[in-house]
Amino acid sequence: MRKETYERVSETFAIESRAILEQEKALDMEAFSRAVDALCKCGTVVTCASGHSGIAAKKFAHAMSCIERPGVFLSPAEAVHGGLGVVQKDDVVVFVSRGGKTAELLPVIDVANEKGATIITLTENLESPLAKAADIVLPLKIEKETDKYNCMATTSFTVTVALFDALWMAVMEETDYKKEQFALIHPGGAVGARLNHR
Repeated sequence: MRKETYERVSETFAIESRAILEQEKALDMEAFSRAVDALCKCGTVVTCASGHSGIAAKKFAHAMSCIERPGVFLSPAEAVHGGLGVVQKDDVVVFVSRGGKTAELLPVIDVANEKGATIITLTENLESPLAKAADIVLPLKIEKETDKYNCMATTSFTVTVALFDALWMAVMEETDYKKEQFALIHPGGAVGARLNHR
């Protein structure tokens, strides 16, 4: 491996590590607390995003289901072809878009608002359509991506996942979720074997 490549690898870890620490400093705790409260009380957590943000949103929906807060990922493409039927009044819909202008999400957010769902948006652009349409905005803070062109969703993906993990952990704490509950719904794999060991 070339020296320049090794340096780039090392820089990747440094950039993403710094970004997570900066995201913690930039956290709006009042908005974060409101988001946690909404997630604790809602019917279903519906997440919706495109690209790398969509992958992070899928993980968050699954993580919420793992602590018995039913979560489902709604593809923006499927949403506008009937998939929005999953969204109900007592639900929380979580959108992710760094720029807050992702065209595929705009009709989805309109319908979610019309249905009376609570909308949480994760975005860096607080003046964006997605931010302005949301009930709760959780600001993202990303200085730079790790690739040399500063255009691939690397740092932004890591920061989004970290923010989602913090939300998930807070909901788990606030609902006093027990290991025994997780053992019941996770009988498979090594984790299931360890949790259900007698």
